[in-house]
Amino acid sequence: MKDTIRIASGQGFWGDWLEAPVRQVEAGPIDYLMMDYLAEVTMSIMQKQRSRNPELGYAKDFVPLMRRLLPTLVRKGIRVSANAGGVNPIACATAVLNEARDAGLAGKVAIGVVTGDDLMPRLEQLLAAGHELKNMDTGEPLEAVLDSVQSANAYLGAWPLVEGLRRGANILITGRVTDTGLTLAPMIHEFGWAPDAWDLLAAGTVAGHIIECGAQCSGGNCMYGWERIPSMHDPGYPIVEARPDGGFVVTKHDGTGGRVSVQSVTEQLLYEMGDPTDYITPDCIADFTTVSLKKNGKDRVEISGVRGRPATDLLKVSISYSYGYKAIGTLVYAWPEAVKKARAADKIIRARLDRLGLNFDETVTEIIGVDATHGRLAGKPDPDIAEVQLRIGVRGLQRTPVERFSREIAPLILNGPPGVTGFAGGRPKVEEIVAYWPALIPKSEVCPKVEILEA
Repeated sequence: MKDTIRIASGQGFWGDWLEAPVRQVEAGPIDYLMMDYLAEVTMSIMQKQRSRNPELGYAKDFVPLMRRLLPTLVRKGIRVSANAGGVNPIACATAVLNEARDAGLAGKVAIGVVTGDDLMPRLEQLLAAGHELKNMDTGEPLEAVLDSVQSANAYLGAWPLVEGLRRGANILITGRVTDTGLTLAPMIHEFGWAPDAWDLLAAGTVAGHIIECGAQCSGGNCMYGWERIPSMHDPGYPIVEARPDGGFVVTKHDGTGGRVSVQSVTEQLLYEMGDPTDYITPDCIADFTTVSLKKNGKDRVEISGVRGRPATDLLKVSISYSYGYKAIGTLVYAWPEAVKKARAADKIIRARLDRLGLNFDETVTEIIGVDATHGRLAGKPDPDIAEVQLRIGVRGLQRTPVERFSREIAPLILNGPPGVTGFAGGRPKVEEIVAYWPALIPKSEVCPKVEILEA
């Protein structure tokens, strides 16, 4: 058993900084590279891609990244855990294996592919068996929107990934797993933690939560002393130095920008936090109120004391469904009386929509520079403000009225208030709304599968 392993975060979402994982692999020693690609509605995007092309449905950025990194990963013995597989992990793994063969790495790359999270093919069967998949926020049964569902994926935990590591995979490619599981799995594997070692599993879960969003815990999006955080053009993404006893240090590579501090880590700990005593995952329930943080040198924060409890017998299901259409139009108004002009333009647009008999489920106006962020708390605007942006959006179940709205913005360029600009982008684009439906399902209804594919 190793005394310490170093797990580096390389991506916090699909679209994160492409150089981050390269820096993590090349700038210093690490044992694992963890990359998180899947937000709540990402799966619906991938389902659409796969419906158009059965070889797609995964994070396409991952494949050229692996092309770039594979020789170094193999040479240094760095293993990868990534949920880049989306709704098509096998296709993603196949594409990576092709890159490995092209790089002359045949026989040196084994990919553990984790599937079983995709419940779309079984939705009607599950409903017929009495699993209503009620919305966790509203209590409404899924049957109400079943015809509009685009994706349905159970959140798997760390243990299928552990199986892949034990079977020799040096790259793990998964569909929907918990963000924390991508980090917890290497700890379980390396340290031999038992399935009922709740405090240890909770510690690994906290570690995963801290680094799951990339540089958000190492200086990015950090309120505390943000102006004094150095070299954010080259932020060091976080690294967990984990120990068998569950203690760990959050740090980053020397010579990189950003800052790892008690404050930055605390801010990330609170990210997406509900009840801090009851952080539920498929692997355990972690009590975040037991976490102790202490500075342990420059850009080093020691975490200890984490306590955990047994996991529940349920898994969360992330479901996305079509919920109508939206369009958002913008115009910029300049001094003098910029705010008055923007408000006058808003009244004109709304009056014209009323005259056309267009009714929407929601119509929202914001004046950026005045009230878009703080709303009524913003107070009175500066009468001499140099410029503001009017942003007005509508939402409705039918596409045609939303398309008609999109034609009512540009006319104000010539027949609305003066001093207008910011219209070069053309008419507002009508977009489909993908809504989120969280639900629960018994673990017994979900069967993870692990396959090992070799180059």
